[in-house]
Amino acid sequence: MDNVTIYTDGACSGNPGPGGWGAILMFGKNKKEISGGKKDTTNNIMELTAVIEALKLLKRPCNVELYSDSAYVVNAFLQNWIWGWIKKGWINSNKEEVKNKELWQELVNLTKVHNVTFHKVKGHSDNEFNNRCDELARKAIKEL
Repeated sequence: MDNVTIYTDGACSGNPGPGGWGAILMFGKNKKEISGGKKDTTNNIMELTAVIEALKLLKRPCNVELYSDSAYVVNAFLQNWIWGWIKKGWINSNKEEVKNKELWQELVNLTKVHNVTFHKVKGHSDNEFNNRCDELARKAIKEL
């Protein structure tokens, strides 16, 4: 399987409000930037959308190193929340339905195609790729 590195970020102007997402996919010497936005959304939806849209671009199963500053996305996998939610019928530890269930389900399905390793990065710091994803997300909001 090919090795791909992906950075993602989501942003919202107000939460909820207009939102954007950005991602950078890197394979060998190739680099692709993608982004998009939605007029009425939340930051968490944009974070999830960035990851989903990046993974959907991969044409065949890959080993993916995925970097995000979203604890919401990364911890769901690193701390195994996602598997508990699935086991409990998409109910969280507060006995409430998991928010953004359809997006989580789509992401879980993509992680069954690709071998994804999630990494948490510090947002708005010195990581050039995370900072670029933030720029892409904010630009997408302005373009709405």
